[in-house]
Formats: sequence, structure tokens, C-alpha cells
Amino acid sequence: MKILGRELVLLVGQETIEDTLGNLRFKISAFSFYQVNPTQAVKLYNIVKDYAQLTKEDILVDLYCGIGTITLWLADQAQEVIGIEIVPQAIENAQENAELNSISNARFIVSDASKGAIKLLDEKVKPSVIVVDPPRKGLDEPTIEAIATLNPKRLVYVSCNPATLVRDIKILTDKGFGLVKATPVDMFPRTPHVECVGLMSKVK
Repeated sequence: MKILGRELVLLVGQETIEDTLGNLRFKISAFSFYQVNPTQAVKLYNIVKDYAQLTKEDILVDLYCGIGTITLWLADQAQEVIGIEIVPQAIENAQENAELNSISNARFIVSDASKGAIKLLDEKVKPSVIVVDPPRKGLDEPTIEAIATLNPKRLVYVSCNPATLVRDIKILTDKGFGLVKATPVDMFPRTPHVECVGLMSKVK
């Protein structure tokens, strides 16, 4: 079932709303995903930052980047951050958000996650860290294969579905990654829903 229509018709006001997370401002359009609990979102993104262990020599790739919240949250830690997202309006927001926050080392690609990762392979981009924040269905096989081929030192997995997280961790383990640690984040108190951040590293 599709709740949103194919076309957005603005009747009054502006096409985006704006929110602040930490020191960053974000423009959000109707077709874009955004964490609706900002207090917990900051905690979630700080866990991602801690797990990523970035240095100024690192390149970060953020798959399913949405409007660039995680990408831009980590931008000051890395040499370059690259966000990939299939929703064009979200990428427009991400580019606007980079400009809004005077972040110059971020770029964004409109693409399916696996095809975007393959594009980076063609560009000979070698990310030290990949962050994934997929929908509830988790990672598909082509995306997992692309991640394995990009061969990052660390993979940070943000999941809204523990079942698909466990499934994907098992598959990624077969691809040469090992689970280091994981942290649950209660984004929706008094509900059964929980986000989880997992850190996987390349097994030598």
C-alpha cells in the first residue's frame, strides 16, 4: 500500500520544514525519511560516530543516506563523506543541508544502494568505513555483495528491524566480517520498536 502520491502539490507555505540536531540544521521534504525523536536521534548518531572511528584520512560511504543526517553528522571526522540514496528529493535535501551547514567534503549520489556502491568501485573509491541504514527489509543480496567488494575496514549497521539485522549479520559474517559489538537505542518508548547499531569489522 502506498500512502504518498506520486506528485507533491504545494498549496501554501514552503516545500520543506527545518529541524536542528546538535549543531546541524536539516531541511526535510515530504518524500524524505527523518528520525522523529530528535533527542534519541542525537544519541543514535553519536553511537554511529563512536563506532565509525574515523580519521581525517578516511573516506566514509553512507548507504541509504536519506537527507544526509548521518553523512553530515560524521563529515567533520573524515576526509570525504559520500551519501547514496534512491529518493531524488532526499538527495536534493542532502545537498541543500550540506550547503546549509557549510560542509564542503560531502557529496551525494541518487542511486539504488548496490548500483551506487558499484559506481564507487568504477571510480576506484576505497572507503575505510561504510554506514548502512536500510529500511525494515534490510540489505538485499546485491548490496551485500557490493559492500564485500568495497571491502571496508569497518561496517556500521543501523537497523530498525532486529530480525533482518541478525539475518544480514550472518550473511556478512560469511563475507569476511565479524560482529564487534551492538547497542540498542529506544527511539519509540513504550512500543515494541527498537533501533540497533551494530559494528562489524573486517576479519584478517
